[in-house]
Order: sequence, then C-alpha cells, then structure tokens
Amino acid sequence: MTATTHDDHHDHGPAKGIMRWITTTNHKDIGTLYMITALIMFFVGGAMALVIRAELFEPGMQYVDPLFFNQMTTLHALVMVFGAVMPAFAGLANWMIPMMIGAPDMALPRMNNWSFWILPFAVCLLASTLFMEGGAPSAGWTLYPPLVLQGGNNLPFAVFSVHLLGISSIMAAINIIVTVFNMRAPGMTWMKLPMFVWTWVITAFLLIAIMPVFAGAVTMLLTDKFFGTSFFNAAGGGDPVLYQHLFWFFGHPEVYVLILPSFGVVSQIIPTFARKPLFGYSSMVYATASIGLLSFIVWAHHQYTVGMPIQGELYFTYATMLIAVPTGVKVFNWLATMWKGAMTFETPMLFAIAFVVLFTMGGFTGLMMSISPADLQYHDTYFIVAHFHYTLVTGAVFAILAAVYYWLPKWTGYMYDERLGKLHFWLTTISVNVCFFPQHFSGLAGMPRRIPDYAVQFAEFNAMSSVGAFVFGFAQLILAYVVIQSIRGGDKATDEVWEGAKEHGLEWQLPSPPPYHTWTTAPDIK
Repeated sequence: MTATTHDDHHDHGPAKGIMRWITTTNHKDIGTLYMITALIMFFVGGAMALVIRAELFEPGMQYVDPLFFNQMTTLHALVMVFGAVMPAFAGLANWMIPMMIGAPDMALPRMNNWSFWILPFAVCLLASTLFMEGGAPSAGWTLYPPLVLQGGNNLPFAVFSVHLLGISSIMAAINIIVTVFNMRAPGMTWMKLPMFVWTWVITAFLLIAIMPVFAGAVTMLLTDKFFGTSFFNAAGGGDPVLYQHLFWFFGHPEVYVLILPSFGVVSQIIPTFARKPLFGYSSMVYATASIGLLSFIVWAHHQYTVGMPIQGELYFTYATMLIAVPTGVKVFNWLATMWKGAMTFETPMLFAIAFVVLFTMGGFTGLMMSISPADLQYHDTYFIVAHFHYTLVTGAVFAILAAVYYWLPKWTGYMYDERLGKLHFWLTTISVNVCFFPQHFSGLAGMPRRIPDYAVQFAEFNAMSSVGAFVFGFAQLILAYVVIQSIRGGDKATDEVWEGAKEHGLEWQLPSPPPYHTWTTAPDIK
C-alpha cells in the first residue's frame, strides 16, 4: 500500500486554504496541527495553574471558592497531560519519524488525520464541564470515587472526553507501530533506528496496553453513578480501592508515556551539540525497553496508604527501586556522550542539559517515595507535587521545548532568534525552580496538596512558589513569539544550522547509532 499525501485529491487538485488543514493526510501538516494544539493547550492549562497559584499566594481565601479551586486542579492536570504534553510528542512523532526512517509518510494517513481531529473536540468537551451546573469534576485528575460521584452531571461529559482522548492516542500509537515496522528504508535495521524512533515505538505499545484499562475504569464509574452498579460502592459490596488499582495500572505507565519520548529527544540533541555519537546506543535501547516493561509492575506505589499487606508494600518498594537502574543507565550514557565532546551551548542543548540535571532530581525524590514506610509521611503532601512537576515540567516539557528549538529551523526553513531562545531558557529554568523547589520543604513539613487554604507557617514557601509560577507562565510568551517569528521568516536555515557549526561539521542530527553503522544501502537518508 502506498502512503498518500494531501495531494491525493487528484481529481480536483490539492485542497486549498482551511480545507487543506481539515482534510490533510500529510504527516508534516498533521504534526504541525498537533504542535499548535499542544501550544494552545499549554497556555490554557497554564492559566488554570496560575488560578491555583494566585489563590495559594497567601493564607486565607482570596479569589476563588474551594469547589472551583478543586475543579482547577482537576482540569489543569487533565489538560496538561492529554491536551498539551501527549499531543506535543504526537506532533514530534508525526513530523520526524517518517523522515528519520526514510518513509514517504505515515503508514495510515487517513487514520492519522482522524486521530488528530478527535483531539480538539475531546478537550473542548472536557472544558465544557466548567459551564455546567455544579461545574467541572473536582476530584483531582485521578477522578477517585466516592468523591467524583458526588458532583453534578459533569461526569458523563468528562468520561466521554477521556474515551475520545484514549481513542485518539490509540490510533496514533497504532500508526507509529505500523509505520516503523513496515516502512523503514532498505538497510534501516532495528539497531540503526534513531533513539527518538525507538522511544516512540515502546511508548506506542504502552499506550495500546493502558488506554483501555483507563476507559474501563471510568466507564465503571459511570455505571456506578447512573445504572445502580456497585463496583466502587462499599455499601453495595464494592471497593473504592479497586478503582485506584485500575487507575494506577493505567496511570503509572502513563507517566512513562510522557517521559520516554523525552528521553528520545534528549538522546538526539546531546550527541549533536557534543559532536559525538551517543554513548552506549544498544544499552539505551535495552534500558528504554526495560523501563517500559517495569512500568507495568509498580503501580501500587501510589497506594501505600490504602492498607495493603506488608508483603505487597515490600514488593512494590523493590520493584519501584528497580526502575532507577535503567534510568540511571540513560543518565550515565548522556553524561558520557558529553564527556570530552566539543560542546556548544545553543538553546536546544541548554534545555537538554537542564532536563538531565532536573529530571534526575525528580528521579531522586521518586526513589525516596518508593520506600513505603517513608512514603506514609510524603503521601498527599506538596512533596509529591514537587516530585512529579520535576519529572513532568523539567522533564517532559523541557524536552518538548528542546525539541522545538532543535527542529524549528528544519520545520520552517528559518532560524529562530538565539538571544530570545536563551532568554526564554534562563527565565524558564530559574522560575521553574523557584516555583517547585520550595514545595519539597512545605510537603516535608506536612502541607497537604489540593487545598485552597493552609496554615500560616507555609506562607513564605507558597509565596515563593506563586511568584515562580507566574514568571514561568509569562516566560512562555517568549516561546510563542519565537515560534511565530520563525514561521514568518528571517535568516535562512542552512545545512550547518547553528553558529560555529561549520568547523565541527554539525548538521541536523548525528544518527544516534555509532558512526560505524553506515547508511550503505540507503545513502540519501539524513
């Protein structure tokens, strides 16, 4: 089967204007649509976060009522995960994977179009719950019963939205798997695939395995509320902890869905700016695969406080600690790639290095939380909030920012403004630490998460957090400006994109496999 492009409407010529974007089956167009949607949702989710931080700037109730505050915590998380980070990585996958493996397009171009267009409608459906009687769900992004069942009639809309988002993700994942398995150029063997392609293939398998579990769990919530079942209702013989197991069996691999493509991006960028091939390519591939497998057997470390048997706690402690090993291999390989490299520090490299440092810090706090007796102290405090924002903001979001700066000249044909890029980097990196680092201390001192008011002893740390959050949020306007400026034109991007590249022979990317993997049978692939 041949891949089609948006020019396949050969009867009437290619579609023009808005119809080109609605009907396109071209992987680059769809990648662009995903990235634009992700950017818009990044600002929407960010605005919700700023509502939260404005309320927490000082003790007492200032701006919003507690119910709306909880709706913001719920929607902020769902919009950021399903509306911003996952679509951004889907956009990167659509743009880059066919080019990286020498394919003319994605394998299933019409399904590709469909998987994108479900997304904006699903997110709008979720946001529409804000305007319903009783407002949006206010039980956290985990949608735990019995709390989530207390709300108004927003639940069916939220559940339907989750189903649509899941369908969109599964279709994108199937497309990536079929493309990489069937459309690699001659000579492009598995152990020659760029790391970004590898991480996405493993991520795609995770998505196909976990999304139906989440869909099943939220459907059971729906039948509990409207059809008289008692899956999670203790009065009818059910158990709310069953929902937690189902949710986290989805939720834990989900965080690796958000972070594995980040590993792929960083594994492309660091070799480029260190002017060295990636150190330990095959160990990176195996580490990625083992992280994917291990992510399925550690879910209950989110549930140490539910009263599970001591053997269960012991098992989940050991299994969770085990994930630190392949992750450590990756960090070691990135450091070894940089070691004695001819490094330069353009914006993509700055974000990649910040990713390595700050994501590792998030990993260390994760290791702390894997220890079940200690986690009884951390659980549901701001320490948890600090931990997962270090993995998802300085992890996933930083990797996306690095990727945007890295590939933007390739996408637009024009160079971005390096000075603005560096300004964006420093403002972002400093403010994100001012925002989330103090939360470790608040959490260790016992400040609970998801509360609109708090004891006066936490005032200073919360004020710092809120200032950091606002600076971080507004710094992202620089990103939007840089992207728009690059799309509109400027200095032409050449083969040697970054300054000083000529003497080092720096092109778009070094292939992530070592240089002895030559492109003998497919010389025209870059």
